[in-house]
Amino acid sequence: MAIDKKLIDQLLTDYKRPEDIIGENGLLKELTKAILERALEAEMTDHLGYEKHDPAGHHRGNTRNGKSQKTLKGDFGELELETPRDRKATFDPKIVARGRRAGPASTTRSSRCTPGMTTREIQGHLEEMYGIEVSPTLISNVTDAVIEEVKLWQGRPLDELYPIVYLDALMVKVRDEGHIQNKAIYVVLGVNLEGQKEVLGLWVAQTEGAKFWLQVLTELQNRGVKDIFIACVDGLKGFPEAIEAVYPRTEVQLCIVHLVRASLNYVPWKARKPVAADLRLIYCAVTAEEAEQHLAELQAKWKAYPSVSQVWRRNWARIVPFFNYPPDMRKAIYTTNSVESLNRSLRKIIKTRGGFPNEEAALKLLFLALRQAAKKWTMPIHHWREALNHFTILWPERMPALERVAQ
Repeated sequence: MAIDKKLIDQLLTDYKRPEDIIGENGLLKELTKAILERALEAEMTDHLGYEKHDPAGHHRGNTRNGKSQKTLKGDFGELELETPRDRKATFDPKIVARGRRAGPASTTRSSRCTPGMTTREIQGHLEEMYGIEVSPTLISNVTDAVIEEVKLWQGRPLDELYPIVYLDALMVKVRDEGHIQNKAIYVVLGVNLEGQKEVLGLWVAQTEGAKFWLQVLTELQNRGVKDIFIACVDGLKGFPEAIEAVYPRTEVQLCIVHLVRASLNYVPWKARKPVAADLRLIYCAVTAEEAEQHLAELQAKWKAYPSVSQVWRRNWARIVPFFNYPPDMRKAIYTTNSVESLNRSLRKIIKTRGGFPNEEAALKLLFLALRQAAKKWTMPIHHWREALNHFTILWPERMPALERVAQ
């Protein structure tokens, strides 16, 4: 059965984003509820032998007797249904039989409409669920509305201060002029004054480089970010200088995890474990002075691998800032794990794709995946109040009014 396209247009009148269709309270779930309840009413009519309010039902011995609530559980989550009852309690619905998790209409799964689905997959889902024949072009045109939301999100005003910002990039495959190419997606994850993580934006470029990071940081400044206390980055050449060009007061902290990996690249496999243990003594030191002493000891012990200590000495000024903070805060500062963890969740979404047809398609999918990931960020990062107090002591003139922070 093909459904009238005018009806589909009416259903999509208020459509603005994919969640309006496939979300928790989206059109597909509401349509499932409406169809099932209408089918239940039809079954009741067939059971009693007359329509609702039909005089023919008078004195027939059995009548409608209100409704009861039934929770239908399926892969789409929970769906509350109003199931009609009859006075003799002889009505036994077939479409949602007693004790069944789901009836025929719910055998398809709205939860399968995830941000990673292609338009062809959504088309198959709609046809399986409702017998609706919708062209991939129509679905694509509808979901393209997400791009408008991405543009608004990407240009939204930002807070004046983000105490901690993590900057990283991941690679995706995008079709460009008929060829699949790797492109860099720049991700900026900020921690606001409430200690909540917030993705500040996504940008696409041919490769990751300090020059493009300079453009990203300039855009953040134009969108209202006046100050950053600590910027956590990997070892990309020229990256710290790009940050300081826009935010000269920002402390640039190199990711210790990246430094350890870079150091071990110069060490043969059999020596990696003991060298890694000695490197740990450096970044787990109590003070920067103690850390430098451990570095000197490592240099003397592992003369066969001079490049290991050189990596650390060359970047020492970018390594030691985290020693200015209490031990509980250090792990949140000396590693870019927060943004790398986010990027891992994004890679899970994109790994099944051989390549995106264009940059917009990549941004659309990643934006939806980011919004899904952000739902889990309900709590401030660990030891945030202690961190905030520490920042206030270090830079009282750069902190906003405390009463605003406490709100």
